[in-house]
Amino acid sequence: QVQLVESGGGLVQAGGSLRLSCAASGTIFSINEMSWYRQDPGKHRALVAKIDNIGNTGYADSVKDRFSISRDNAKNTIYLRLNSLKPEDAAFYYCKAWIKPTSSSIRYTEYWGQGTQVTVSS
Repeated sequence: QVQLVESGGGLVQAGGSLRLSCAASGTIFSINEMSWYRQDPGKHRALVAKIDNIGNTGYADSVKDRFSISRDNAKNTIYLRLNSLKPEDAAFYYCKAWIKPTSSSIRYTEYWGQGTQVTVSS
């Protein structure tokens, strides 16, 4: 069984910073792309940043000059550094990973974490 657990959310003032973590655990053979999404209540979940297993990254236009994604393959963990936070960055942040649980897994399967809340006060 695979689990993704996010941490690091909280309340921060506008202009401040946070670092989110997402750790994958359980039966894991291989992890491909990992990514961060965010969702406001009543809105769809949107991609924030992604990173593949060799470190190639991608960002939403709204965050690419302020947020930074990184990955520690030895720990099956990704991080998201959020700098210069704005009130519009407030949301639930979710981690997603494409994982093969075992060597006999035919394809990668999508897994999601439960989310961590980021609140930005103006």
